[in-house]
Amino acid sequence: MASTGAPGPSKTETGSSTRLGVDSEVGTLETVLLHRPGPELKRLTPRNSDKLLFDAIPWVSRAQEEHDAFAETLRGRGVEVLYLTELLVETLADAEARERAIDGVTNTLHLGDTLATYLRDSLHDRTPEELALFLTAGVRNDEVRGGHGLVTSLLAEDDFLIDPLPNLLFTRDSSVWIGDRVAITSLALPARRRETQLTELIYTRHPRFAGTSTIHGWQHETVEGGDVLLMSPGVVAVGVGERTTPAGAERFARHLFAEGLAHTVLAVPITQERATMHLDTVCTMVDVDKIVMYPNLADSLQAYAVTRAEPGEGGDPDELLVAPAEPFLVAAAKAMQIDTLHQIDTGLDPVTAEREQWDDGNNTLALAPRVAVAYERNDQTNARLEAAGIEVVRIAGSELGSGRGGPRCMSCPVSRTPLPTM
Repeated sequence: MASTGAPGPSKTETGSSTRLGVDSEVGTLETVLLHRPGPELKRLTPRNSDKLLFDAIPWVSRAQEEHDAFAETLRGRGVEVLYLTELLVETLADAEARERAIDGVTNTLHLGDTLATYLRDSLHDRTPEELALFLTAGVRNDEVRGGHGLVTSLLAEDDFLIDPLPNLLFTRDSSVWIGDRVAITSLALPARRRETQLTELIYTRHPRFAGTSTIHGWQHETVEGGDVLLMSPGVVAVGVGERTTPAGAERFARHLFAEGLAHTVLAVPITQERATMHLDTVCTMVDVDKIVMYPNLADSLQAYAVTRAEPGEGGDPDELLVAPAEPFLVAAAKAMQIDTLHQIDTGLDPVTAEREQWDDGNNTLALAPRVAVAYERNDQTNARLEAAGIEVVRIAGSELGSGRGGPRCMSCPVSRTPLPTM
């Protein structure tokens, strides 16, 4: 097989002894997992971009520059930055991890026996760096050297035998830290399903995460990380819409309750549209009691508060108690035990709000209470955040946003300072 390029230049800080765990969206960010755009983005074409979930073909070198500036901004605020690809390379040095990765990418029905055998043998001969590259950037039919059979003969030269994973950029979706556990999510669309197999491999086989317990898993009902908001310690909101199913939300709630990671799960139905694919495209936390929110949906957004029956009161601990729907802000404030969850609107008028919501105006990444990273282009939303007392750390994102994701989508917090107990 031919090479598809070289990974980015950064080095992961694997020697750190930083405590792992996250109990909120706004505790001071200590460690974060990113993915620097790489060769997988160069696989996007006008013919496959829809299938691979990109609205435009990004200018890759500019996207890398913007992402490097994003990472440097985080480091400048004292955040340790880990890179997914570098962790994957280090993980693939482990023989068992290599076997699992190769099996995961070749045990598919579309390859056929001849081609699957050839790919398995070829991948076994690769270095960890080369194997990671093929797993993330994919393999085209015309890159196969040998192993020709009926399948390769019938496929077009530019068909992918192993699909690229350009959405690795959005590390929030494939894993979520809740307390000291990491949830391996289950992604809804075929273009993204392999991502969580790679994150699971990292969290279960990389020395940095030795002893870490995982919950949920890519084999379960679909739940995506962009739909999971840690409103406060013990309160988790889960958006239910295009990517997370009702069954996924129920399964996820059961996992959280069984592990003692939450006392209330807020199930939040959202419109099944591209513009609102995840809950974090509608709202994100910027302080312990402040949320930036798309106003065109704010009045209609509802939540079902889900709790577990208490065994000591004669209840069945497996029974989920579902309260009647309430306005999201009301239900969230009750669960968080605060008087009001203050809403900061995206934009100043309906048209501006719609434009800036589409450009990820409320997809912010909190660095600490009242400090949030946001795309610089969303002027009106950023001005409203600042008027509400939020420090806005602006970053460029003209190319990074082509896959419909902002600073929160592009980051998976691995460690945050715990919030003080109320």
